[in-house]
Amino acid sequence: MEDIRVVVSIDFGTTYSGFAISHKENPEIETNNVWPGVTGQLKTNTVLQYNDSKFSEVQDWGFPALAKKASRRIRQQAPSKPIELFKLHMGNLPDNEKPPLPKGLDFKKAIADYLEKMGKIQVLTLIKETVSKRWPNINFMEQVLVVMTVPAEFNEHANAILRDCAFKAKLISTKDSERLQFSTEPEAAAIHCRSVLKEHFLTDVGTNFLIVDCGGGTVDLTTRELLPGSRLGEITERTGDFCGGTYVDKEFIKFLKRKVGDSAINLLEEQNYGQLQYMIQEFCSKVKIPFTGVKKDFKLFELDLEDVCPVIKQYITGAAKSKLEKDEWIIDLDFDTVKSFFDPVVGKIIRLISGQLNNGKTCSAMFLVGGFSESKYLLKRIREEFSAQVKNINVPTQPQAAIVRGGVEYGLNMKIIKTRVLKWTYGIELSPQWKPGDPPERRISHNRIDIFSKLVSRGTVVDVDQEFGKDLFPSIEDQTAASMKIYKTPELDGKYPDDPGMERLGELILDFPDPYLGFNRKLRFTLTFGQIEIKAYCTNQNGKSVNAAFNLEL
Repeated sequence: MEDIRVVVSIDFGTTYSGFAISHKENPEIETNNVWPGVTGQLKTNTVLQYNDSKFSEVQDWGFPALAKKASRRIRQQAPSKPIELFKLHMGNLPDNEKPPLPKGLDFKKAIADYLEKMGKIQVLTLIKETVSKRWPNINFMEQVLVVMTVPAEFNEHANAILRDCAFKAKLISTKDSERLQFSTEPEAAAIHCRSVLKEHFLTDVGTNFLIVDCGGGTVDLTTRELLPGSRLGEITERTGDFCGGTYVDKEFIKFLKRKVGDSAINLLEEQNYGQLQYMIQEFCSKVKIPFTGVKKDFKLFELDLEDVCPVIKQYITGAAKSKLEKDEWIIDLDFDTVKSFFDPVVGKIIRLISGQLNNGKTCSAMFLVGGFSESKYLLKRIREEFSAQVKNINVPTQPQAAIVRGGVEYGLNMKIIKTRVLKWTYGIELSPQWKPGDPPERRISHNRIDIFSKLVSRGTVVDVDQEFGKDLFPSIEDQTAASMKIYKTPELDGKYPDDPGMERLGELILDFPDPYLGFNRKLRFTLTFGQIEIKAYCTNQNGKSVNAAFNLEL
């Protein structure tokens, strides 16, 4: 890590992705704004287009993977449907709510392919153009630190999958490389928003502020405290849910289905997906983003199907077709209709914010970041709901770049985060002697019983490097290795490894050196839970490091 010269932050988002870089000797942050097919935007679409049904090679990625507006006379059809929203497969959504993927394509391959394209084409180009000119001979695999931002609701398994995908994308040379670090999206945004605090004269140690990261798929929240030395502490558990901006788009599609019929939209999606996407983008740019929620500001929007999606006419039948022909293929979007697209989504976000604010501590400011934070209606509703509790509710400049720029700042100084709040209770499985009073049915071989032994409770504020562990002694005289099962639970404690809600995370494997010493040996193993990834450490009785590995069950 001492050889790191360049930090690259990657914001791999549900609908849009971006990255930024900086050199340690001159930590000015450069946010990429040149992408395939488009210039001047801070992010590009998280979309892939493969060139065959075997998904062997990526044909297009980013914006070009989505088809453009079709001519009224020429039927345009993409060679295959683009792959999108594949990041949602890493979240804890029910399987029936995860976006379908083509048969034969695993979501992990899609993620790795996308990250590889971004790394090979964009990241290396920007490093070459902006860094290598001043600091030549940068070795990507040895001197570049990659920080990936992840949603707050991602669990250990999701982060491990992302690490594996980053390795397959050749962003790191070994799967367990420390050149890849993680930061949660709201945490990265909070780091970036420290400068915004100064603009509002909120520089006192102890100032609390809430970050609401409104992305395309997810909304993540974290409440932070300003500590001495401009460091940040976390004072409540990170929260999040699937209620980002794309869920407004889904409400729009539901409305269209009521107007043109389910079958018409389904056929459009199957056979002319590019035109469906173009229609959604037209809705976003001309209706969704400008919508303020103020009725007198709203002008009736006429969705001209012949203009934005001409091919849909051939899929509409029956009474719906007769009505649309009479209306010259125009569908009116009035104020109440558009508002109905927003309200279910905004309601979820408001409930998430309430949960963060109802912790008994004063919150001096709230900052909305992410693409959906540009919604004027969302900001209006949040201010109406919470202005009595929080005096400063604002959207910083370029909210889309807040996360990726904060990720760079974190990579330049990872000590900037001092504490985090644990979302789970962690512990290990032990097998002590069964004794009278223990449940008879839990008695196992050798007169033992499996129990859950807590290491740290949910809700605990921990330093990022704080260690939790126990002393171990050999159970047999010539033992050379030891293994331990690690569990987590949403409860404050647990009794047995099979308690309701208990989840086995993986296994801690330790070397037990010096077998010639027999039973006269002791190991001290520790786990750190304050980092985004769980880390394992172990020393013997002489304080020397012992090989320790924490293997997640994927």
